[in-house]
Amino acid sequence: MTTIKINERTKTGKAFMAMFEAFFKGVDGIEIIETDSKKIKKEESPYNPEFVKMILDRDADIKSGKSKCITIDPDDIWGSLGLK
Repeated sequence: MTTIKINERTKTGKAFMAMFEAFFKGVDGIEIIETDSKKIKKEESPYNPEFVKMILDRDADIKSGKSKCITIDPDDIWGSLGLK
């Protein structure tokens, strides 16, 4: 067995993966085990969903004019965000 590491984020890596899939898809004995693009799914977000919702809601309020920009105190970041 041979392992080839390809950075799918580079132009060359993307081109290689496209060529590989075009020529070798379904060929017996050759398979892609894992790709970076399939490692993290939306359901597996490392962020607390309540925190994300709060930030997105505040961002929407700022964009719609309902609220002004958030002022964050560097000495009390969590308190500034209402998380204390």
